[in-house]
Amino acid sequence: MATGHTDPQRRERILAATLDLIVEEGVAGVSHRKIAARAKVPLGSMTYHFTGIDDLLREAFTGYADHIVAVFEHHLSGVATADRAREAVTDLIHTLSEGPGRDLILAQELYTLAARHEAYRQLCRRWMRRSRDLLEHHFDPSTARQLDALIEGLTLHRSLDDTPPDRELTREAVARITGAP
Repeated sequence: MATGHTDPQRRERILAATLDLIVEEGVAGVSHRKIAARAKVPLGSMTYHFTGIDDLLREAFTGYADHIVAVFEHHLSGVATADRAREAVTDLIHTLSEGPGRDLILAQELYTLAARHEAYRQLCRRWMRRSRDLLEHHFDPSTARQLDALIEGLTLHRSLDDTPPDRELTREAVARITGAP
C-alpha cells in the first residue's frame, strides 16, 4: 500500500468507509480501527487525516449532505415553470424514497446526532438552507420551507411503508402546498 503523500485518495477512502460502516452498524458501531480496516489504510492514517472520530464523522456527514443537495440540484435545475417544478419535487421525493435505503439510514443517523450535538445541528441547518435555496428558485420562501419538510417527511414515510403512497398522492401533496390550481 502506498504512503500518505503518494496515496491521494486515502482521505476520500476513509470518508467513504466511514459512511459505509455507519450504514451497516450505525454511528455507535464506528471506530478508527474498523474504518481503517474497511478503507484498507494503516490505523495511523486516521489521526493523520482527522483530529478525532468526531471530526471524521462531521466530514463524512458533510459529504453526505453535499450528495443530497446534488440530488436536489439534479432534479430542480433547468426547470422553467411552476408546473415543472412541482413535478420535479414529486420526482425528487420518489427518487429519494425508492433508493437502496442507504440515504435513509444516513439521514436518520445524522438527525440523531443533530438532536444531541450542536455541531451536527449546524450541519443540518446548512443542509436545509441549501435545499430551501434551490426550492426558492421556484417557490416563495414560506412554500420552500414547507416543501422541504414535505420532502423529508414523505421520503421517510414512503421508505418505511409496506405499501407506499403512489406518485399521484405525492403530486397532490406538492400541489396543495404550492397552491397549484
